[in-house]
Amino acid sequence: MTFANLTDLSRRDLIRTIVLVVVLVLVILWATLQFLQPAPPRRIVLASGGESGLYHHYARRYVEILARDGVIVEERLTQGAGENLALLLDPKSGVDVAFMQGGVATFPAADGLVMLASLYYEPLWVFYGGTQTLTQLNQLAGKRVTIGTPGSGTRAFVEPLLAINGITADQATMLGLAGPEALRALKAGDADVAIMVGGANTPSIVAALRDPTLKVMHFARADAYVRRFPYIARLTLPPGTIDFAHEIPPEELVLIGTKAMLAARDGVHPALVNLLVDAAHEIHAQQGYFEAAGEFPNTAHVDLDVSTDAVRHIRFGPSFLHRYLPFWVATFVERAIILIVPLVVIIVPLLNFLPQFLRWRIRSRIYRWYGELALLERDVASRQGPPPIEQWLQTLDRVERAVEEIHTPPSFASEAYTLREHIALVHRAVLAKAGAAGELPPVQSTN
Repeated sequence: MTFANLTDLSRRDLIRTIVLVVVLVLVILWATLQFLQPAPPRRIVLASGGESGLYHHYARRYVEILARDGVIVEERLTQGAGENLALLLDPKSGVDVAFMQGGVATFPAADGLVMLASLYYEPLWVFYGGTQTLTQLNQLAGKRVTIGTPGSGTRAFVEPLLAINGITADQATMLGLAGPEALRALKAGDADVAIMVGGANTPSIVAALRDPTLKVMHFARADAYVRRFPYIARLTLPPGTIDFAHEIPPEELVLIGTKAMLAARDGVHPALVNLLVDAAHEIHAQQGYFEAAGEFPNTAHVDLDVSTDAVRHIRFGPSFLHRYLPFWVATFVERAIILIVPLVVIIVPLLNFLPQFLRWRIRSRIYRWYGELALLERDVASRQGPPPIEQWLQTLDRVERAVEEIHTPPSFASEAYTLREHIALVHRAVLAKAGAAGELPPVQSTN
């Protein structure tokens, strides 16, 4: 039986078959949709930092690059990495992605966040004036120190370092100033030390490095910090790196620092991760004062868990579809494939099996009576004593009427005719048995 024979089926058979196929398709689609991610968002919110910082500068680049693929990035200015962390941890904040730095997140509160990529090194800069030479943070005792504003990455990063050196609010005056305000307070004599965390091209850090009246702390115990804090790296700045003509810095600086990162909540859409990582590569892959060309972006662990989607994208690059198709077209095709493949895998074998199923179903209506006829035929042949002719004939009449009501396609006419011949054969055997017993049946066979 082929699908060309489906027109031979009864209306009831056709309806049942169609309903079965439709229900199966709907079940497959429902099961697939349970595992199908929604389409990537067309608008995201990126928490950056203050207007004078690098985070704001880079955020504008991300806005520009993602706009090429039709994704609107809304920047939200903040006090820095500390506030960004709080926004990411708050599901009602509306923030999807944020700039972060190592040493800000605390666990287990931040277990639900992931790093998409680290972007560049952020050294810890300790600027000061006067004739004294500072090489250790414990030398800040008794001084007025700017440690960043509440919610800034500088404060979150430096407070544990000061604490491990025994510098608390009792040993030093902590001033909540950051960036240009901290630098102005230092130059005006309102602060003795200005601590900043950021890239070497941050405007306030560049201004401090170029100020001949200020010095930068050389960290004599840089290696010890690396052993105590896994998110800290030892950094060196050779003489003249910032400015060859004016020899800035005048001698090699040994610093400690961490890495700036792009962070998001775990579960961020993979397609969005790919776009952000590609943008990060375009922005941060160049050689910097501390970074080798191509060193960033990367997914080496800092302190947050690393997004598996980011690891896959950095390692293997974009998928075949995203390599050759526009972003939204490739995303649509990927989702369509996820929906279609299960249907093809299941429906195609089902359609091949369906004719056999229908053939079995039709034949089963015929063959189910063969079992009853066989039992009756065996009873007729083996019965000893007075035969129950009346009972046998009633059984045959019941089977014959049931067979007459079976509607079969023309292609199954031979099976139906054979069944009727079998009924007639058993009917003749019953009549023969009745004749041998000297009984006349009350009803003559119609066959």
